[in-house]
Amino acid sequence: MRGVALISLLAMLLSGTAMAAERLKDIASFAGVRTNDLVGYGLVVGLDGTGDQTMQAPFTGQSMTNMLTQLGVSIPPGTNMQLRNVAGVIVTAKVPAFARPGQQVDVVVSSIGNARSLRGGTLLMAPLKGADGNVYALAQGNLLINGIVAEAQGSSAVINHQAAGRISGGATIERAVDLDLGRSQGILELNLKEADFTTALRAVERINEEFGYQVAQAINGGTITLDGPATANERVRFMARIENIEVNPADATALVVLNSRTGSIVLNGSVRLRQAAVAHGNLSVTITRRPVVSQPPPFSGGDTVVAEVADIEIQQEEASLQVVEGTELMQVVQALNNLGATPSDLMAILQALEASGALRAKLEII
Repeated sequence: MRGVALISLLAMLLSGTAMAAERLKDIASFAGVRTNDLVGYGLVVGLDGTGDQTMQAPFTGQSMTNMLTQLGVSIPPGTNMQLRNVAGVIVTAKVPAFARPGQQVDVVVSSIGNARSLRGGTLLMAPLKGADGNVYALAQGNLLINGIVAEAQGSSAVINHQAAGRISGGATIERAVDLDLGRSQGILELNLKEADFTTALRAVERINEEFGYQVAQAINGGTITLDGPATANERVRFMARIENIEVNPADATALVVLNSRTGSIVLNGSVRLRQAAVAHGNLSVTITRRPVVSQPPPFSGGDTVVAEVADIEIQQEEASLQVVEGTELMQVVQALNNLGATPSDLMAILQALEASGALRAKLEII
């Protein structure tokens, strides 16, 4: 019942929150203003014997040999370097919009071999590439690993993951990502984060009302074109003014999200439930084993045999059809609470209600 009570609390919070106007910057973004993902391969050195075992991760030894060769260190052919202080890693980073060369961004370093821990390691210079294959940043630095590992007399305790860490400001931008913000005749595009024709129409009306003339035009439910200035300074001023215009978005699509791994259930304020009858009960199966002795008849020459038989008992709690109906979210949750359903039971009930057409919401299982 604790999980159901949490759902009730969430429902009260949602139902008590009135739909308020939101800034366009919170529900939309300008086309081209986006982050860009970078990825690269590198080596982490300085580990305390917790690195890759080169027999199982040969790429680490190959990478170390290549790096030393580039630094002028000659490794004899066929040398089997048993490196336990080195680990091969994948380095990822996100470059924010308008990042310029010289700026620094955080990186995430993750082991791809069999290293037990990256604690205390240092990432050597690793080039980070974009989707086009060009190098946009270089990463290097000391890793920060959250958690603790303790080992003693064959026993160990681990808190948090040890094979991945972060380097704050660990990558330096070497190449800027080109952005096109309406430089062609000053036309800008505004993309709604959640496409909705009603919200797009309201946004167009508010923008034109704010400027006093036809500035915005809706292309579809998710894209709005803006007739902006041609000069860079005026265009920035224009975009800042657009971002702070407040719009009343349309009601969200009725949605129920079920997390099958954690048992979490989230319902938004638009969920409705048509009249339906639900039977809820629990089925328990008990299996017990008892020995049975098989005795042969006298003078038959047979052997006494001891066997086991299983007694199976099935019990089911009484359950009756109960009518549930609700026009508001709180009524829906209260109706399910009255059935005494746990979060696991709620998942099955909600799926059955959605299949029957009584649940007027989209059911999403993650």
